[in-house]
Amino acid sequence: MAWLLIDNSNTRTKFALGDGGGLGAWRGVLATAAISPATLACLLDRVAFEAVVIASVVPVKAQVLRDFFGSRVAVHMLDWRSPLGMGIDYPEPGQIGADRLANAVGVVARYGAPAVVIDSGTAVTFDIVSAAPAYCGGVIAPGLGAMTQYLARTTALLPEIELAEPASAIGKSTIHAMQVGAVIGYRGLVREILARICAELPGRPQIIATGGDAELIACGIPEIDVVDADLTLEGIRQVAMAVYAP
Repeated sequence: MAWLLIDNSNTRTKFALGDGGGLGAWRGVLATAAISPATLACLLDRVAFEAVVIASVVPVKAQVLRDFFGSRVAVHMLDWRSPLGMGIDYPEPGQIGADRLANAVGVVARYGAPAVVIDSGTAVTFDIVSAAPAYCGGVIAPGLGAMTQYLARTTALLPEIELAEPASAIGKSTIHAMQVGAVIGYRGLVREILARICAELPGRPQIIATGGDAELIACGIPEIDVVDADLTLEGIRQVAMAVYAP
């Protein structure tokens, strides 16, 4: 039985096929703003699946997805009430984003607990899983791209830049200086938050990075054990297994 797994985030929406044996080779991506019945029909032409699991943090697009698939196949919207295979140690679990829950499920399935997932996208989120295992909280900060775009929008002379590893910590041009502030400075933000989390979390957690900027950031942070681009989709697949093949 093949399932369509959808990670509907703020900037991009990722699609993958999965079954009880793992994630499939087929992948699709749409800009989240572009999601519509027409773009979905085009992307999924000739893609066969029997059920859908959606992890969405964009309510308007979540409804588009639900309406598009709901008349065709079974649809499960991932949230805190889904079969996650772990507890939730969080006062208001309804506030936890579906993508963050998927990250927690994925990290336990692939790496065990305790664990910390650093997801670098539009925002950078830290999701913490205790040894129990239980989702026990997290951190949300501006994403790397959001920080650099903010400078370009709100200053007269600073341009938008391409994110890349700076050649040195002393900028020799405006773009070089901005790359230092973005990349090296951002690693400092991640490392300080991570250090404080690890000081409070019992045990030595596995530290896993995922998201669009994970490779760039993680190469300067030795505390990160693994970069796993498929972690969120794997978490969605684990939920699909529990829902459709218990």
